[in-house]
Amino acid sequence: MDYARPELAERLASEYVLGTLRGPARRRFEVLLQAHPTLRASVAAWQERLAPLAVAAPAVEPSPQVWHAIEQRLFAAAGAAAAAPRRWWQQLGLWQGAAGLATVAALALGLVISQPLPVEPPIVIVLNANPDAAGALPSSIKASFVASLSADGRALVLKPIGELPIEASKALELWAVPASGAPRSLGLVSAQQATTVLQTKLLKDTAAFAVSLEPAGGSKTGAPTGPILSVGKLQT
Repeated sequence: MDYARPELAERLASEYVLGTLRGPARRRFEVLLQAHPTLRASVAAWQERLAPLAVAAPAVEPSPQVWHAIEQRLFAAAGAAAAAPRRWWQQLGLWQGAAGLATVAALALGLVISQPLPVEPPIVIVLNANPDAAGALPSSIKASFVASLSADGRALVLKPIGELPIEASKALELWAVPASGAPRSLGLVSAQQATTVLQTKLLKDTAAFAVSLEPAGGSKTGAPTGPILSVGKLQT
């Protein structure tokens, strides 16, 4: 899913700020926020847009008829059993307290949606074209990518830099490369648009990221089988 699309970012951000995005979908979105500037900008815009709604409305004094109707509906049965039934003004403290709680809740909502998200800046890695892969693509094509990685290592957005035509019989596969040992696959990535990768330990034992050219469907061996088109090292 391309989270850089403005219409998708707007829809998810609005649901997040309004609170209608819940459960696993909300937690997943919060992870994506750390790695995707477009989503963060959309959330900030929606927070600013909805902040005025949290301002308490001017107080309106109900008419005696309204209070009497409330009294009759809520306290008529209890009043009939009591020796001295309580009138509506005796309940005024209760309703003022409820109105006060509503005002506090509205102000609290305003405070929440007006606060900026405490998001750490993402880690940006440039995967430069590998000169050793000469011949894998036309000489005019430079297979370069930029990766935006969340600070907690749970989300990565990889986007190709420029046009990168790939034959239908081929695919691009992203790898996490350790300082020593075999690389591990992070899945197939797009040659035309941003790809989002969600895993819990993208940074664990990772010294670099690499993109290889594989048969359609990806490597069948669990290791790169085609040329390594681009590599980007993590700065430590």
